[in-house]
Amino acid sequence: MSRSLLILFASLLLLGGCDRAADAPAQPGEAVGAPKSATGEVVRSFAGTALPAITVTDPAGKTLDLGAQDTPVLLNLWATWCAPCVKEMPQLDALAGTLEGEVKVITVSQDVRGAEVVTPFFAKGGFARLEPWLDPETALSAQFTPEGALPLTILFDATGKEVLRVAGGYDWGTPEAATLVREGLAASQ
Repeated sequence: MSRSLLILFASLLLLGGCDRAADAPAQPGEAVGAPKSATGEVVRSFAGTALPAITVTDPAGKTLDLGAQDTPVLLNLWATWCAPCVKEMPQLDALAGTLEGEVKVITVSQDVRGAEVVTPFFAKGGFARLEPWLDPETALSAQFTPEGALPLTILFDATGKEVLRVAGGYDWGTPEAATLVREGLAASQ
């Protein structure tokens, strides 16, 4: 394959979002020249789905049982190799500050290399509120997005039921993002 075809293919993958670096089929790309939305798609069709009782770990071995959360959770599945995911991380860190006391923002890396790549990423990012949770077996991705499309962010209410999800990159650094979360939670009560 020629160098220019490889560059074109890589560009199309970045435009369409990120796919898991595994055996899952690639997510559908967008047509060349098609307008690209600045935000991911907000989906409410999975409302009521339970937050799974999957345990994730941090690089030091500390565990977190996602199913045992008793506060609203904004769960973000991401990877260091996913450009839209990387762009969202500082925004999610800021959003965690904005929503402190209302919603717990949990980011879970789907990097199969785990702490090896996530630890330096977090060190470089200097995130004040996010913790480096790891899911190198990609159990969450397999449950919520079997095709491997990232980023995926899911809002769960305090009872652990899904309210909405955002498939694809989203500008979490805007006042509208906090409003989306707050209004979603208010509507679920």
